[in-house]
Amino acid sequence: MMKMVKYGMSMEEVDLAASLKKFFGFSQFKGLQKGVIENIIQGKHTFVIMPTGGGKSLCYQLPALMQEGTAIVVSPLIALMKNQVDAIRGVSENAGVAHVLNSSLTKTEIKQVKKDVSSGITKLLYVAPESLTKHEYVDFLQNERISFVAVDEAHCISEWGHDFRPEYRNLKSIVKRLGDGIPLIALTATATPKVQEDIIKNLGIGDAKVFKASFNRPNLYYEVRPKTQNVDADIIRFVKQNKGKSGIIYCLSRKRVEELAQVLQVNGVSAVPYHAGFDAKTRSKHQDMFLMEDVDVVVATIAFGMGIDKPDVRFVIHHDIPKSIESYYQETGRAGRDGGEGHCLAFYSYKDIEKLEKFMSGKPVAEQEIGNALLQEVVAFAETSISRRKFILHYFGEEFDEINGEGADMDDNTRNPKEKQEAKDNVVKVIQVVTGTSEKFKSKEVVRALIGKSNALISSHKTEDKEFFGIGKDKDKGYWMALIRQMLVAGLLKKEIEQYGILHVTPMGKEFEKEPSSFMMTMDHVYNKESDDAIVSAARTGGGVADSKLFAMLKDLRKKQAHKLEVPPFVVFQDPSLEDMALKYPITLEELVNINGVGEGKAKRYGKPFLQLIASYVEDNDILRPDDLVVKSTGANSALKLYIIQNVDRKLPLDDIASSKGLELNELIKEMEQIVYSGTKLNLDYWIDDILDEDQQEEIHDYFLEAESDDLEEALKEFDGDYEDEELRLYRLKFISEVAN
Repeated sequence: MMKMVKYGMSMEEVDLAASLKKFFGFSQFKGLQKGVIENIIQGKHTFVIMPTGGGKSLCYQLPALMQEGTAIVVSPLIALMKNQVDAIRGVSENAGVAHVLNSSLTKTEIKQVKKDVSSGITKLLYVAPESLTKHEYVDFLQNERISFVAVDEAHCISEWGHDFRPEYRNLKSIVKRLGDGIPLIALTATATPKVQEDIIKNLGIGDAKVFKASFNRPNLYYEVRPKTQNVDADIIRFVKQNKGKSGIIYCLSRKRVEELAQVLQVNGVSAVPYHAGFDAKTRSKHQDMFLMEDVDVVVATIAFGMGIDKPDVRFVIHHDIPKSIESYYQETGRAGRDGGEGHCLAFYSYKDIEKLEKFMSGKPVAEQEIGNALLQEVVAFAETSISRRKFILHYFGEEFDEINGEGADMDDNTRNPKEKQEAKDNVVKVIQVVTGTSEKFKSKEVVRALIGKSNALISSHKTEDKEFFGIGKDKDKGYWMALIRQMLVAGLLKKEIEQYGILHVTPMGKEFEKEPSSFMMTMDHVYNKESDDAIVSAARTGGGVADSKLFAMLKDLRKKQAHKLEVPPFVVFQDPSLEDMALKYPITLEELVNINGVGEGKAKRYGKPFLQLIASYVEDNDILRPDDLVVKSTGANSALKLYIIQNVDRKLPLDDIASSKGLELNELIKEMEQIVYSGTKLNLDYWIDDILDEDQQEEIHDYFLEAESDDLEEALKEFDGDYEDEELRLYRLKFISEVAN
């Protein structure tokens, strides 16, 4: 008979290796598991920080099975508990060995759970923190033998953790009510030094022994690509290149999850959607289909994945950049758990960050401060030029040797180093403008002041009269926006929380202005460029590369056709469309319709000579055409397009059309641009006549007729503040409709 103490066991009489073999069939422990289990068995407080896939759950499951009494495991998700209970029941002949106690149980089931706990059959009792606040459960557990309490996903305690749950904050007092001296085990897969401190303090386990495994996952390859308008095509291309492999694609919104899953299905990828809005039956079915390999890909919100123990996920794609590095680390950590290949690809656009900032602006200030600080770290990660692995490990308080460390070359920055340029003098210029405008402007206005472009806000502050107005006109808007973001990351500037987005110079920034030192700026920041061709070229560097020789020939043909038809070249096809043709080599009308920005009308009207040129080029150069690059549309968007066309025909106010579909006006204009650029006519005279008089319309018409490009930045520069962005975009739609379609 083993000698027992109230909490814990004497180590001399415990054969851990035999127990591991008996219960789990393993012949050796992984990483830090043995030390953790010994500490728990001795009845001591324990804090375990171990990355996803490191074998965290075994750390409390084995000691619970070996000791007398019941271990209580506090866990945040019902699905997670269910998975673990099923797994434990699989290693024991008695189904009562593990139970869940939560709101999903019937009265009869609760009775059975209590009976099994009292008779000593139940070794692991999984509860949600809310369940522990119920008097009936606490009263019951006070009279039972508890071996220890394990707090899983312990980062939920901390406001600085990526998944804060207020109900976790009361765990210390709840455990006290269950009895004195109960050992506490806190476990988490991600925790920065700040979060670790918070967990220890909140649970009152200052004397806990801390076990921290390395956060390095050397088999994972980290990559960030610019997010283009054509992100769906980029994702389809990537998934098809990894045909037959299991993957997870994360999106921030439920709507996007469903749309993307549909687009993948239409394009021959076996995929299912998953989010918290589906009923339990559907969620469970889709999760099982993925686990059983009936489908390759699951498109999901972050509701999916906690506790999903699928070892051979080969890629994790982030359609939207996550809200914190912890979230990113935990979600990418679901790839390659078996030590095999794991590709972590994130699509990044600074606009997504701005959306998240806007979304946070309605929350309490303390919450905003935390959220914005976490977001800035994400921006720093996406835009960094150093080893991404080094960046992540540094964030978690771990140093990494990027030359000799394990997995040192496993990220895009290490394999393709970015070009850098000295920007010391330009950093000083930014600081001068932010200070000189009394720290009242957001990035957009600061950039306008730098390049010497006025608007109503700038005029109202009399900024044009200041000596620094226009000191940065030798660089474009994109350069200054990228530099400001890199200065935010470096801590020379900060954004005001209460007044959304206003820039301030930090004490470090003031020091820099007094004594400037080297500031190496990473150059290839295409992440926020508005120009379509820059975005497309950037996308090509991450995925396929457009055929530059064919692209030049297509541009030449476009010029000739435009001259013949007496229209500007962009009216025939825009640059992004030509780039796409030089990537996909369409040779039939049907293929041409699937090119970015080409609809049926445009294809029929202008397509023939382009198709002939591509066909003979393909033949002359023996080119193997990529069949899989024709991305089919789901038709989901066509319902919206039809709605817009019909309501513009009915001359409905544009703001009414936008609000009826939950769109901002600029989002509606974007949709209309897709319609018009694809070759469909929209008659917007009824709206444009209201906002622009005859002379203004004539002036803009003449400009576009003579222009080489329909680039909006160029037009805004030409008119030098005479027209708003929105006015020019709307008139451009009228122009294309009349001249091209």
